Amino acid sequence: MSRAIVMQHTGGPEVLLLQDITVAAPAKDEVQVRIKAAGVNYIDIYQRSGLYPVSLPHIPGGEMCGVVVAIGSAVSKFTLGERVATGTASHGCYAELVNVPAARLVKVPKGISDEVAAAIMLKGMTAQYLIRQVYKVKPGDTIVVHAAAGGVGLILCQWAAALGATVIGTVSSVAKAKLAKANGCSHVINYKEKDFVKEVKRITKGVMVPVVYDSIGADTFPASLDCLQKFGLFVSYGNSSGPVPPFSPGLLAQKGSLYMTRPTLFDFVSSPELLRKVANEVFAVIKNGKVKISINQRYMLGQAAQAHLDLQARKTTGSSLLMP
Repeated sequence: MSRAIVMQHTGGPEVLLLQDITVAAPAKDEVQVRIKAAGVNYIDIYQRSGLYPVSLPHIPGGEMCGVVVAIGSAVSKFTLGERVATGTASHGCYAELVNVPAARLVKVPKGISDEVAAAIMLKGMTAQYLIRQVYKVKPGDTIVVHAAAGGVGLILCQWAAALGATVIGTVSSVAKAKLAKANGCSHVINYKEKDFVKEVKRITKGVMVPVVYDSIGADTFPASLDCLQKFGLFVSYGNSSGPVPPFSPGLLAQKGSLYMTRPTLFDFVSSPELLRKVANEVFAVIKNGKVKISINQRYMLGQAAQAHLDLQARKTTGSSLLMP
């Protein structure tokens, strides 16, 4: 027997119940992992609420680090006792044991702790594809990062600054502003107190920015478009305040022939080779000290509902972990 958070139906945090479960032996292409730490992410909330449909009953969690305890018959790249991690398991990580397709696992190198690995597989790889692939941040760029004190935001801001960019971060509190300033942001805007479009215009002396990274959604749209230069790119990669409302593509024309994309991590790590490439770049920037990981909330497995409440209420900063 093992313990896991199981939801029988979608709804509020109260549907997240700690239960005893039986974990089958791994399928031929799977690896069974004893979880040391699991990441808590907004995608888990979207699935719990029903915004992103899932099969029920459902064990949330797609991000974790743990130790290999059993191996499927067709798996050759992993061995018992190895530390492994995933950010794209899609489900099952709010648990003590999980079977994960070997194609979605990477080996965790020395110098990366279990907790750090669990905190970066989804968030760190998201930062990687955002600033290294969707828009390749380069020295001299000035960029806008919404939710700069969040799990992805803190990584993205540090990494972009290390690449030579000037980072304008937006936050929702004084405490978060201080955290963002200490993690790569040259300028921080508390959008609860100031109009972030006017502030971006002031900071850039009217030039505005080539890219806006937005995980907030409804609350920052369409104002995010007004921060962009002509031909600028609006990157919508989350919707913590609700989805961006429907709009006419003509709006992009009106505001300067803008581009918009709604990328997802799964497309950027769709093969084991791509997964290893992206993960290894994340591991490298952490090991060389360019990016430091802030794990500011830890919950026991049975506290998953509280973890969701805190994340939704914007009470968290950096990464949140569940500890089985």
